[in-house]
Formats: sequence, structure tokens, C-alpha cells
Amino acid sequence: MMNVLVFDRIAPWCLGQVQPVPIETGWGLLVYHLSASAIFSALGIFVLFLAIFLMELLTKFSITKEIVDEHNTALAIIVASVVIGIAMIISASVVG
Repeated sequence: MMNVLVFDRIAPWCLGQVQPVPIETGWGLLVYHLSASAIFSALGIFVLFLAIFLMELLTKFSITKEIVDEHNTALAIIVASVVIGIAMIISASVVG
């Protein structure tokens, strides 16, 4: 009988069908998921700002000056598309 129970617990793991089962329910689970969501959101926003900062450092010209002072619409579109692409990558990595 014990071998059957052990096999039942190991077999789904071997097949890759194990899904996490929350130990607690109710408010504790809600707080856990909200805190995890807040941490991953903050981490994603930090990585996005880091990518924008690196993009500013790696270019030979000031992106901010070109967009704000010179009204370079083409550069603004390129920067926006890069930011959207990075945001999609970050959101996909957060979701899993």
C-alpha cells in the first residue's frame, strides 16, 4: 500500500504534471499573490528604466535632447518601439 502512495506522488512529477498547491487559503493567499505581483512589477519597471538608461549611454547623441529640444519624431517612434519591445519581454518573463 505504501508503494502505491509513493508512486502516486512521484509519477506526476516524472511526467511533468505537478502543479503547485497553495498550503493556505483565504487572505494569506491573497496577500502572498499581491506581494509577489508588486515585487515582480517593481523589478520589471526597474529593468525597463535600466534599459532606457543604457540606450541613452550607448548612443553618440542625447536621445532626450533630440526628442525634446529638436522634436525628432522618427527617433521618438524608434525609442517607443524599443521600450514596447523590452516591456513585452519583461512581461513575458514575469508571467513565466
